[in-house]
Formats: sequence, structure tokens, C-alpha cells
Amino acid sequence: MKREIHGWWSPRLEKNMEIVVYGEWGTPLLMFPTAGADFLEYERFQLIDSISWYIGTGKFKVFSINSINNESWLNNSMQPHHKALRHMTYNYYVIDEVVPFIHSNCNGLQPIYLTGASLGALHAANIFFRRPDLFAGTIPMSGYYDLKSYTKGYYDENVYFNSPTDYLSNLGDENLLNQMRHNKRIIIATGQGEYEAPEGSINLSNILRSKGIPHELEIWGHDMTHDWPTWRRMLPHFLGRL
Repeated sequence: MKREIHGWWSPRLEKNMEIVVYGEWGTPLLMFPTAGADFLEYERFQLIDSISWYIGTGKFKVFSINSINNESWLNNSMQPHHKALRHMTYNYYVIDEVVPFIHSNCNGLQPIYLTGASLGALHAANIFFRRPDLFAGTIPMSGYYDLKSYTKGYYDENVYFNSPTDYLSNLGDENLLNQMRHNKRIIIATGQGEYEAPEGSINLSNILRSKGIPHELEIWGHDMTHDWPTWRRMLPHFLGRL
């Protein structure tokens, strides 16, 4: 398959940020790495290989970006206030820089899907729910959607507005809710095996149901652990539905 690496100096993050693009055409799929990993993580762990048919046949064009989690919640030497600010800045980087790059690379506006596993699932869900006007849907896998589970007790406005279980529970903006209710695909997936936390996905699903937001909750078996074999099975399965 065609593979290109791009990069630029991000004015939002004030650092060089890379992005790898797989495929030549198709519906764009934006991928967020797990934990503190980089833009090539999904390639190294053969997740890209698992969806190569969809890329090679032009069903999807895949974009994988770097994380900055090591500069926020995974950085133990950083003050929590600055971690929260860095997380919020990452959102702006995705919206203000990555989304326009995808549109330019795809030669026009196209519906973008988001996906990620583990901590990448939180980003894939959070950015979708914050800006559903920009995206066609999201497929978070094996995520936990209460940001407070990463903040070691710290809580401020930026934590609140990046914690989907918090702000969605209180969301009353009907215009924003209606953007999530119509013509979007939300697939929340989790296993029940070792190191999985299905209660996080169930909790998010319950909140979406209470708000009348259509979605699919997929709880896979106890043999599905919080690891790459699970995600290599999940993602091609769900792309097939799209």
C-alpha cells in the first residue's frame, strides 16, 4: 500500500509533529496512539496490516498521528495544571492543524472517522464529542472515558471538558446533542479479559442512551484482553460495518 510520512512545526504545540498516511483514497480514518506511543505504533503492532484490505481497496485512507500523553498525564514531573493545559492544546492541534491537513490530503472535505485504543480511545471519543460537526463517527476501543482516572485526584475546568463522562452527563445544548444524534456512527468496543475495564464503556454507553444519542456498545469475551490481538480483531470488524 502507499505510505507517506508528513510533518510540520505545530504552532499549537510548539514542536515538530509527524503524521503517517496509508493509502491513496477512501474515507479518512484518524488514529490516536495508545499511552505514550508515537505515530508509527499501529504499524509496528500490525494493526495497519489487519486493515490493509480496506486501505488497499480504497475504502479508507488512514492517518496516524503522534500523542503528547508523555507531556501531559503520563509525565510525573509536570504540575497537574500544566498537564491539563497540554491536553487541551492537543485538542486544538487536532482540530486546527490535523483536520485541515486531512481535508487537503483528500482533496476536499470528507467525513472523518476517529479511532484509537486504550488512552487513544479516550482521545478518539473526547475529540468527537467535543466537535461532532467535524467528524462522521468514532470507534474507541478498550477505553476509559473518565479523565479523572488519569489525573491522580486533580480536577479543574480543563479536566472537566476533556472527560466525556463528566461533560456529557451535564450537556444540555440541544444543537450540540442533535449533531451527535443524526448521521453519526459511534461504536464503543471493549473486551472483558485481562486488564480490560468494560465498566468504562458501559458507563459511557449509559450516558449516551440517557441523552438519546444512537450508538453501538460491543462487549467482547473474557478471552479479549487489553492488548494488540484484541484490537487487530476489533478494528477490521468495525470498519466492515462502515
